[in-house]
Amino acid sequence: MKKPKWVVAKEQDKKAEARETLWLFGLHAVRDALLNPAREKLTMMVTPNALAKLEEAVATAGITPEIVDPRKFKPPIDQGSVHQGVVLEVKPLNWGRLEDVCIGDEAPRVILLDRVSDPHNVGAILRSAEVLGASAVIGTRHHAAPETGALAKTASGALERQPYLRVRNLADAIRALQDMGYLVLGLDGEAEQTVEQAVMGKKDRAVALVLGAEGPGLREKTRETVDALVKIDASGVFGSLNVSNAAAIALYATKDHA
Repeated sequence: MKKPKWVVAKEQDKKAEARETLWLFGLHAVRDALLNPAREKLTMMVTPNALAKLEEAVATAGITPEIVDPRKFKPPIDQGSVHQGVVLEVKPLNWGRLEDVCIGDEAPRVILLDRVSDPHNVGAILRSAEVLGASAVIGTRHHAAPETGALAKTASGALERQPYLRVRNLADAIRALQDMGYLVLGLDGEAEQTVEQAVMGKKDRAVALVLGAEGPGLREKTRETVDALVKIDASGVFGSLNVSNAAAIALYATKDHA
């Protein structure tokens, strides 16, 4: 009996994930990965000077790095990357299922990303999510930034601690959150109500904030699936916020909704 296409696709995704590795770079990103027991570490290349700054983390991780002369240090990453003399090959983190990370807090909040593919934006969003207490950041398997060295460096360590899930279908994830009791709000500059107005008097509700890519914004399917469209109340008439700044402001606006 021939397997359905969706079963074949799922099996192919699992095989691809098993083979997938990424190179982290930069002192901060590598140190936090070394100190994360959940992170599978494979290979480390480091200059003597960088190793002196990472000795405790290397000892904690129990990894034996390859020490390389700075003049011969040519790691397998983009030449423009600021590696600070250290790279670490790792496996992507497995945060489990949506239900595992989005249930538990008294009134949790999560961020969902609709086609936000720039790793620097996603890294900045992860950093804000950690600081402002979000339960998870959720993107899609396709058309969303995967774990990369650039994302990890921008996240400044948050990638090791802040759940970052990538789901097959964003609309399905939104409906799953709604079934869990989440109020799901899509950010749209043309919306009639603000974030604050949408959550007013709903302190007991879990809140999910959906942000789209700069320019195209939310897809039509996403707009139809969320509970309401909301905007960030701006003072000026012109200009728009970077998606990572919008995520931070929206998270703060829902932090202690009364």
